[in-house]
Amino acid sequence: MTYPNQYRYTKDHEWAELISANQIRVGITDHAQSALGDIVFLELPKLERTLNEHETFGVVESIKAVSDLYSPIRGKVVKTNTDLASDPGKINQNPHQEWMLVLEASDAKAQFDALMDANQYEALTKSS
Repeated sequence: MTYPNQYRYTKDHEWAELISANQIRVGITDHAQSALGDIVFLELPKLERTLNEHETFGVVESIKAVSDLYSPIRGKVVKTNTDLASDPGKINQNPHQEWMLVLEASDAKAQFDALMDANQYEALTKSS
């Protein structure tokens, strides 16, 4: 699997995309989706909730397992993908296009830059 170079990644298998100087989109990686199998349920956080880095923001459930979702940065939830929450199976088709939430932080770019790049994430997935 090739991971998008414009994204950054976490050891918890979330991806982050910088969409402005102070906002990032968050989703789960293909590696996570493959490990989970067919996703049947997604729980997302309430708007305006402030998350710390690595804090649980939701839950994804598949036919195989239930897994927590973790925030890649410290920030405030300013948008959630309600379409995805009502049809979580879309994640199975293209997990790198299906975002879950948007976080806002004054230092989002610096936090984004501190995450793993595609090569580092790919190496992590090969070693696990």
